[in-house]
Amino acid sequence: MNKRIPLILVSFFLFLAAAAQPDRWQQRVKYNMHIDVDTLTNRFTGKQKLEYSNNAPEKLDKVFYHLYWNAFQPNSSMDVRSRELGKTQVNGRPDWDGRVKDRILNLKENEIGYQKIISLKMNGVPQPFTYHETILEVKLTTPILPKSKVVFDMEFEAQVPLQVRRSGRDNPNTGVRYSMSQWYPKMCEYDYEGWHPTPYVAREFYGVWGDFDVTINIDKSYKIGGTGVLVNASEIGWGYDKSGSDLKPTASAKRSWHFTAENVHDFVWAADPDYKHLVRKMPGNGPYLHVIYNYKPNNAKNDSLWEKVADAAVTVLPFIETHFGKYPYPQYSFIQGGDGGMEYPMATLINGPSLGTVFHEWMHSWYQMMLGTNESMYAWMDEGFTSYAENLVTKFYNKRSSIDDFKDALAKQPDNENLKQLIESLPDDHSDAYQGYFALVKSGLEEPMTTHADHYNTNFAYSIDAYSKGEVFMEQLGYVVGAPVRDKILLEYYRLWKYKHPNASDFIRVAENVSGIKLDWYKEYWTYTTKTINYSIDSLWEENGISKIRLKRIGQLPMPIDLQLTFKDGSNEMHYIPLNLMFGNKPNENPSQKRMDHEEWRWTHPTYVVEFNHRLTDLKKVELDPSKRMADVERKNNVLELNW
Repeated sequence: MNKRIPLILVSFFLFLAAAAQPDRWQQRVKYNMHIDVDTLTNRFTGKQKLEYSNNAPEKLDKVFYHLYWNAFQPNSSMDVRSRELGKTQVNGRPDWDGRVKDRILNLKENEIGYQKIISLKMNGVPQPFTYHETILEVKLTTPILPKSKVVFDMEFEAQVPLQVRRSGRDNPNTGVRYSMSQWYPKMCEYDYEGWHPTPYVAREFYGVWGDFDVTINIDKSYKIGGTGVLVNASEIGWGYDKSGSDLKPTASAKRSWHFTAENVHDFVWAADPDYKHLVRKMPGNGPYLHVIYNYKPNNAKNDSLWEKVADAAVTVLPFIETHFGKYPYPQYSFIQGGDGGMEYPMATLINGPSLGTVFHEWMHSWYQMMLGTNESMYAWMDEGFTSYAENLVTKFYNKRSSIDDFKDALAKQPDNENLKQLIESLPDDHSDAYQGYFALVKSGLEEPMTTHADHYNTNFAYSIDAYSKGEVFMEQLGYVVGAPVRDKILLEYYRLWKYKHPNASDFIRVAENVSGIKLDWYKEYWTYTTKTINYSIDSLWEENGISKIRLKRIGQLPMPIDLQLTFKDGSNEMHYIPLNLMFGNKPNENPSQKRMDHEEWRWTHPTYVVEFNHRLTDLKKVELDPSKRMADVERKNNVLELNW
């Protein structure tokens, strides 16, 4: 009897752990692909076997594939959209993506991109299909039943476009020959909302979790980096079998590179004859870190910069895992390629050794590659959360806050009053994100963050919404629930939702469970609307021996309030006013400081009176939100200096 008790307890706790996991079904894919590349024509042929598991509760009468490279053709949706946006001037510049502009319109026949399907079968039966530019619609001859599995066999051919956006060949800025992202026909995601056959107009990506087995036949002089583990490392060499080894000779004209990757939703690779390969191994069971870049003879500075990338990655990974969750894959590659920085599972394409880009793209491994949010609908959860994490990783590595960059600029321009006022309005961390958000509000071009990523009226609004306002969302969440609680939320979010495609409501539910505070109002105001925060110190007086301060909400977005009072004797105290929509209070973030908790401020009421137990004439300074984490669009009315 006694021997059975521990087993019962173990089973019970395992049941509780399982019950705590979100219950959301996921489709599943298993790709097996062989491609053969002709480096003279910049074309390749491919065979794809795709095992598709329909874990949905309904049958599927059709499926959709992405054919991304069909965007790189004159008059495509990407081309026309870019040129149309270029007709709009924002801050005196055309609003198109500077990497795209009108370049697609000018591509020649041998410079365009395309992906053509030669044949497609399901379980051996040919299937009819229709092209919709970058989407392939397949009307199935037999539906895929719930909880069943089918196999698609496809033959396809493709032409690598001249480098325009993300993928392509012959990048004039980096010299990289092939940046192979979005290179294969990719099954669209089907989830609880249905199919997501999102045309490739500019952004973003959403994919099905699964396993990849990819073999690339290419001219033997080429060297490759990409997603996954190189299975035939002993045959290839070049640092994959052991650090510093050379590319092994072969009598064949082409070499086969065989990669596998498990539990990812995409696969990227890049190839160039002049690549150089650096390898680092994290201690214990940590991943291998690969840095692959274009070698430039007699350029020691270039080598040292890429060496710094490798060493910096080793330095910051323990910090990242402590604050955001463990990196679960066996390797990660920083590969020179692409047109800036673009993230993929186990790899990123970056055009240069900028550590800011390195940290940002790596953090996408958490906020996209492991969590897999639908970027088209929740770009701010992808780019914003990543930018938030990048800021903290950069601070850890550089041992300085982002506000220091603004202070350095002021030191060079000590008479710049606008810069002084800007610094006064920004928090120490994430200050560039707050600056960007305030600029967007001032521009009048802001749109709700719930806008589809491709449907923003301007690239300007999209970029700041997704990156800056998304980053502010996370830092400001720390203001609402307390920074230590917010940090716990992020780790719990990772634990519960990795590999499950969470949406904004999923994140907020985690935040509510961890904090004990209702937060639906925060998500809805911040993401559904463009309402702004603006509080002011309205007036102060004494009445019957009691000192009072009236606060006023001018903006339409209600928030809890931290109000700091500083007295002539040098002491200070924090007065905390929760918002009634929270149904809870944040913990005192600074136990060494005295905090007075007040009754909730009802969001319907534009004013609130705070009482405190000092003579009014003892008061020296009143300040709303001294941390400046609340994104108040008018900081001037948040501080009152008193000279009695």
